[in-house]
Amino acid sequence: MGKVYIVGAGPGDPDLISVKGLRCIEQADVILYDRLVNKELLEHAKSSAELIYCGKLPNSHTMQQETINAFLVKYAKKGNIVTRLKGGDPFVFGRGAEEAEALVKQGICFEVVPGITAGIAAPAYAGIPVTHRDSSASFAIVTGHRREGMEEETKWQSLAQGIDTLAIYMGIGNLPYICNQLLKYGKSEYTPVALVEWGTTQLQRTISGTLGTIITIAQKEKVQNPSMIVVGEVVRYREKIQWFEQTFVENASVNTYVSGVL
Repeated sequence: MGKVYIVGAGPGDPDLISVKGLRCIEQADVILYDRLVNKELLEHAKSSAELIYCGKLPNSHTMQQETINAFLVKYAKKGNIVTRLKGGDPFVFGRGAEEAEALVKQGICFEVVPGITAGIAAPAYAGIPVTHRDSSASFAIVTGHRREGMEEETKWQSLAQGIDTLAIYMGIGNLPYICNQLLKYGKSEYTPVALVEWGTTQLQRTISGTLGTIITIAQKEKVQNPSMIVVGEVVRYREKIQWFEQTFVENASVNTYVSGVL
């Protein structure tokens, strides 16, 4: 019997993977990886390792979760070291727990290797601290796939009135609903909002506005997934401490253009 490592690859910048996560890639016989995993990380795999793409697009699943679970079980039962490589952290909207449960049912040994999640890293790379002793004493990680209903209404009320900073994943397609719910339950229309597109990568772009303006701005700028929505007063710190886009993204764009890639 082999073993499975459920590994968080981090939010996009390959340097943000943990030492243990990198070791799991290097030692794996089989690697099952997701769409948002930086492909540079796969260069650390053994030449003999089998690489299996499990990527999912919004509303279009290349491989169903049940199939992924079955592959993990199959390859581990053959005696392989299997690394399940997932973007961000495997237990933050990553279905890592579902995969772990499938392994438990089959009596397969596994370990979970946490990764840096985009809800913290993308704002940080945009110059936005998710907490600050002057502005934010609470922080919530929220999925943007939310729909109307009595239970959802109660949750939005709690988020709007009880949390200082919201980091909302997978919410660009649902942005009007999200903004309307926060406004409905007490957030000011002047509450700052940032949209961090392709956070921590050389494609990173940050669009700022308020709850009252961000929908129009996002449409004008054609913001796409993957993007992190950050809501709260901490967004204002970007004006002072943004660092990544000015220093690295602009330079990378110039270098890429000069090299003839663009």
